[in-house]
Amino acid sequence: MTKASQSAFVNALTFARVPLIFAWLGLAVVQECMFADKPAAPASIALACAACFMMLLSGLTDAWDGKLARKWGVVSTLGKMADPLMDKVFYIVAFPAIAWQIAHQGESGVHALVMLAFTILYMLRDTWVTFMRMVGTLYGADVAATWLGKVRTALSFPGAGWIYTYCCFHRMLPESWNFPWLVSCYAVEGVLVALTLWSMHTYTAAYMPYMRRALKRN
Repeated sequence: MTKASQSAFVNALTFARVPLIFAWLGLAVVQECMFADKPAAPASIALACAACFMMLLSGLTDAWDGKLARKWGVVSTLGKMADPLMDKVFYIVAFPAIAWQIAHQGESGVHALVMLAFTILYMLRDTWVTFMRMVGTLYGADVAATWLGKVRTALSFPGAGWIYTYCCFHRMLPESWNFPWLVSCYAVEGVLVALTLWSMHTYTAAYMPYMRRALKRN
C-alpha cells in the first residue's frame, strides 16, 4: 500500500466509528421496543447480539486507527482532530441511549439517574476540553490527547459495552446474578467518572496558560 492509501484507510477507520455506533443505536432501540416484554425471545437475543457486535466494532476502530497510523507513519493533524471528535459522537449516541434503555425497562430509577448524570458529565467534560484545545490552537499548542485522556477513552468503549450488555441480558439470567452485575456496572461508572474529572483537571491545567494569554489579549 502507498502512503496515500494507508492514510485513507486509517481515516476511513476513524470515521467508521460513526455509522457503526448509529447501527448499534438502531438495533438497540428496535430490540428494546419490540421485545421489552419478552427479552428471552430468540429474535430479541439475536438483535441484542448484533447490537453488541456493532458497538464492539465501533470501539475497536479507536484502537486500530491509532495503532495503524503510528505503525505506517501516517499520523496527521486531521487524525488528531478527527479521532476525539469521533469519540464524542460515540459518547453522545451510546450513553444517552443506555440511560433511556434503563429508564424504559423501569427496573432501577436510581441507575437511570446515575447514567443521566454520568452522560451529562461526559458531555460537559468533552465540550470544555474541546474549547480549551481551540484556545490552545491559537498559540500553536499540541492538541494531541494526553495519556490520561487516552486511558479514559480506551476504557469508555468496553465500559459502555459492559453496561449495555447488562441492560440487554440481565432479565434473562437468574435473579441471583442481577445484583452483582448491577454493582459491577456502578463500579465501571464510578471509575469512568473519576477518570473524567481527573482528565478535565489535567487538560485545564495544561491549557490554562493559553487561556490566560487569550484573556489578556482581549
